[in-house]
Parts: sequence; structure tokens; C-alpha cells
Amino acid sequence: MPDATPAPRKFEPRIVAFFCNWCTYLAADLAGTSRLKYAPNTRVIRVMCSGRVDPQFVLEAFARGADGVLIGGCHPGDCHYQVGNYKALRRFRLLRRLLREMGIEEERLRLEWISASEADKVKAVVNDMVEKVRALGPLRLKVPEEVFAEEVAA
Repeated sequence: MPDATPAPRKFEPRIVAFFCNWCTYLAADLAGTSRLKYAPNTRVIRVMCSGRVDPQFVLEAFARGADGVLIGGCHPGDCHYQVGNYKALRRFRLLRRLLREMGIEEERLRLEWISASEADKVKAVVNDMVEKVRALGPLRLKVPEEVFAEEVAA
């Protein structure tokens, strides 16, 4: 009689992506309309500019179960808001340091410059990030639910 126990499921990371409305989000849309296949592990949140991604958004994504966070913005010098992507870069560097001090691997947070015409780059970046986070394994962040609920309510 064959063994009826199910095979262990392969870990599938959950990635939250904050994409700039003017470049990276349009590239992701182009990837979809071009029928480029990439890992379905990413949940995209459209923001007007990568510079509008508050560090709290990233920390909350991790606290709510994301295994990785991807931020996508316009190439330096091409920001529709002039310097938004430079602001995103400064915040990204600060967040990476903070996550390292919290014991979270730096590879779980990624910043990429992707223009509206670079659908193939969206595909490559998403697939690469999913593979790297999959290799790291799940993020086992211990945030007591009552503490999180209390902080959100405040």
C-alpha cells in the first residue's frame, strides 16, 4: 500500500511590492499585457512615488507576515517629482540598517529602479527576489497580536 502522507509543501514567500505609479507600476502592467510569466508571490501596492514609501509601511508589511519587501521607482534623474527617488534611496539605506539591527536579513528588502518600458526587468527582479527569499526561508517575526493591535490603534 502506498504511503498516504502528503509531501511537505515547498515554502512560498510572500512579497509586498511598493511600485511607483509613473514607472515601475507601468512596467508591471506592461509585463502583464505582454504576458511575461513571473512568480505570483508578489502583492503590488501602487504609490504615487517611491519617495512616498514611509518606513512604517515596510515595517508593517513585515509585521503582518511579509517575507520580503520590494520597492520600485523611477531611475535617478527621471522622477516625476524631481527628487522622490533620492528620498526613497535614503530611506532604504536607513531601513536596511534598522532591519539588520532587528536581526532581519538585508536581502528581504530591495530597492530597484525600473522605468515604464522595462517589463522584462520587472520579471527578472521579481523572480530573483522570490528565489532569494525562498532560500532564506520564512521570516519568523514574533510580534504579539495584542501589541500590534495596540500600536495600530494609537
